[in-house]
Amino acid sequence: MKILIRWAVLAVAIAIAVAVTEGIDVHGGIGGYITVAAVLGLVNALIRPIVRLFTIPITIVTLGLFSFVINGLMLVLAALLSDVLSIENFWDAIVGALVISVVAAILNWLVVDRRTTKR
Repeated sequence: MKILIRWAVLAVAIAIAVAVTEGIDVHGGIGGYITVAAVLGLVNALIRPIVRLFTIPITIVTLGLFSFVINGLMLVLAALLSDVLSIENFWDAIVGALVISVVAAILNWLVVDRRTTKR
């Protein structure tokens, strides 16, 4: 159940990123957002840890700012793997990934984390 809630939160975060960023578009309505959330979740779970491991030195040198580039690359990779997500350029991917990260963190804190701490 918790995974489905996080999946829905990611879909909402993607929808907000599409609304805020002009260069990102999702086709297919609600099903498109759910598909992109699934693909992005898989990319972040399977590929992102490997990429972060190999980019530790540059992340340290840039004081963590290279993480924005990694997040943008993961969003571009999700767009390449999915037919419903289109991104115009890399800067839109970085801004979209930043919006997705912030919104998903806030929504996860509001929805998932608060539900588990109540007694």
